[in-house]
Amino acid sequence: MPLYQYRAVTAEGESRSGALEGTDEQSVVHQLQGKGLIPISIEMGESGFSIADLLNTKVGRRGLSDARLLIFTQQLSALMQAGIALDRALDIMYEVSDDPQLLELVQPIQDGVRRGLPLSRVLADIPDTFSHFYVSMVQAAEVSGDLGSGLDQLSIYLERSKELRDRVLSALIYPIILVIVAAVCLLIILTYVVPQFQTLFADMGQALPLSTAIVITAAEGIRDYFHWGLLILIAALLYWRHLLSKPDTRLWWDRKRLSMPLIGAVSQRVDTARFSRSLGTLVQGGVPLLSALGIARETIANTCMARAVDEATKSLKEGKHLAGPLQATGLFPSLALQMIQVGEETGQLESMLLKVADVYDREVSTAIQRALSILTPVLIVGLGILIAGIIMSILVAIMSINDIPI
Repeated sequence: MPLYQYRAVTAEGESRSGALEGTDEQSVVHQLQGKGLIPISIEMGESGFSIADLLNTKVGRRGLSDARLLIFTQQLSALMQAGIALDRALDIMYEVSDDPQLLELVQPIQDGVRRGLPLSRVLADIPDTFSHFYVSMVQAAEVSGDLGSGLDQLSIYLERSKELRDRVLSALIYPIILVIVAAVCLLIILTYVVPQFQTLFADMGQALPLSTAIVITAAEGIRDYFHWGLLILIAALLYWRHLLSKPDTRLWWDRKRLSMPLIGAVSQRVDTARFSRSLGTLVQGGVPLLSALGIARETIANTCMARAVDEATKSLKEGKHLAGPLQATGLFPSLALQMIQVGEETGQLESMLLKVADVYDREVSTAIQRALSILTPVLIVGLGILIAGIIMSILVAIMSINDIPI
């Protein structure tokens, strides 16, 4: 997601500055307000790329893996649910852990708690590690007086999110390896094997078959201009990334992506599952619905869907329901919105949101498996035909040598 540089002040008038990731400026404003800051200026900064932008918004920091954050949350939850005080629980975690990164994480948290600060305040001071969502869940648990239970809900959320991401990544590993291996084989054939026959064909003294001439020309082009092609590809990717850092271009691309075959359906279901699970977990944890909407919309990678949530938030402030405005956008699946509507009518919105998340977690897995069941054989057959065509063009030229008069 794009990176924004911000300047803000606290309620006491202290100046703060830094950088935050967000789908747009409004999401950065929500994050700053959630931290008790008053935004002064927000400007677009350099934006990086990671596969999380396509599949998930990170809930942890760049230097701390989601797996480690999950372990930290599960351990702290288990200790506190066993009746151990927060300070003592952090002590135990520090003593038993042999992971340097977890030790580095626990130490400043323990120091803050010993100074008498609430856990949510300490975590908010480490924004690169703990997201606005994470801090809000902890804060709601503190208000309810059951921090252990709140952390348990948070660990369930983190675990389900990680499972969804892992399923998507695992499903993509095989086709990615297949494409890489096939590309390497093609490069070896075109840059090493084909040139071995080029001298032989040059001595034939007659015109080569058209297919052989095409293969030899392609081999020469790859050998002579490969580095230029690679530089052009890198430049094009960097320029595309620059374009996506502009809100209007990002909005156009996200809208276009939703209408793409296969990719659009998977992307829509991933964001629906993540938004529903985030919102359901926040509301279940005691966060007011309006505040929860502002936090949950930050977990949506698609800016079109995020703006739809903004419109629904405005309608909710006017006394309307949540499902209706989302239905009007046409960006969210109908089944999900019908389930949300039932949850609103029965007063069980949080449990229905979590059921929506479970349904679309399964749908994402099913959609990916279906897509791969089509894509994998198409890749295998297509690459096989391409390699077979190259080999046949060489064999045709070799066999034509017999036609040369002696």
